[in-house]
Amino acid sequence: MDFSLSPQAERLRAELLGFMDQRVYPAEPVFAAQLAELGNPHGTPPILEELKAEARARGLWNLFLPHKTEWTEGLSNLDYAPLAEITGRVPFAAEALNCSAPDTGNMEILTMFGTPQQQEQWLQPLLQGEIRSAFAMTEPAVASSDATNIECSIVRDGDSYVINGRKWWISGSADPRCKILIVMGKTDPRAARHAQQSMILVPIDTPGVTVVRNLPVFGYVDREGHCEITFDDVRVPATNLLGEEGGGFAIAQARLGPGRIHHCMRTIGVAERALEAMCARVASRVTFGAPVSDRDQVREWIANARIAIDQARLYTLYTAWKMDNFGNHAAATEIAGIKVAVPEMALKVIDRAIQAHGGGGLCEDFPVASMYAHVRLLQLADGPDEVHRRTVARRELKAQLAAVEPAGAAR
Repeated sequence: MDFSLSPQAERLRAELLGFMDQRVYPAEPVFAAQLAELGNPHGTPPILEELKAEARARGLWNLFLPHKTEWTEGLSNLDYAPLAEITGRVPFAAEALNCSAPDTGNMEILTMFGTPQQQEQWLQPLLQGEIRSAFAMTEPAVASSDATNIECSIVRDGDSYVINGRKWWISGSADPRCKILIVMGKTDPRAARHAQQSMILVPIDTPGVTVVRNLPVFGYVDREGHCEITFDDVRVPATNLLGEEGGGFAIAQARLGPGRIHHCMRTIGVAERALEAMCARVASRVTFGAPVSDRDQVREWIANARIAIDQARLYTLYTAWKMDNFGNHAAATEIAGIKVAVPEMALKVIDRAIQAHGGGGLCEDFPVASMYAHVRLLQLADGPDEVHRRTVARRELKAQLAAVEPAGAAR
């Protein structure tokens, strides 16, 4: 196996590193100041639109989508992975490249399953960075770790579908630029367990759609929001259905595979930045007559962090390579595995960085507390760790038991 980048990806990586150094890192204090001036935690600082324009001019646009189009580079999962890691170092960097979730997954869905009309109306504005979107699956009334539990109803009524239900933790839906929701619900509760669900496009301004509240994470308000949304007799045209009735579960699985590569690599970028912050902090502080960086325990934290980050990166790159060469289904164990391993690793690294910062690590004077809150979310987003461990264990048992000679076989 070979994890080396293609010449195209090498060129984009060099360009992206330059963009980060020249524009993105210097924009961090500007972004924070402008967001505070807006008086809206979900607003869009003007500097972000400037960065988007420059990223587009540099060819750093829609890098995530593996399908080559007028608006995309058509990179493989392995080629995109290191680029995603770089953008993970700054919270708004992925958006500057039009590569932020949940838009990435939604654009993939529309590319694979959208009709020409749906693609013209919604995919094109998303690809051009003109609007934002959200994916509405999780519900407060059921254990949504099992997607077949979803109760939101999508009922055919003539030339329309009528939607009723309540969703929450709908990421991106507090952003004023969010114009379209991809809603997952049940069209036929009597069908086979994995054929009951469908997905449908719902403009967020449709009558009956109510954004009830934003849900902070450990007190931190995400700029794009994680909202609770109700759907009360929401009526949309039947042409808004994505794919076929009963195809929602399969579409969800297609959406989540590449997205987990993106999430994990961005999270590795967060962990790298936390390690840098930890090293800078311990090198600048003195206790009992010596730099904190001289303490054996602190050096152990640093060594363990470097080892764990590199292991997680290699695991994720291997998963991306396997997806590219053998398909998402063949890499299902690894996709589930990185979804557990990478956030778990990052949280350990960030936790040590918090400890190294002392009391400062607990407040907003330093970024490590916010890093922890946002990465902790990933142990629940796209399914809790327990579900992914279940997948890994089930597939491992199947492989191991298949390799065991049946009792009583010929000797």
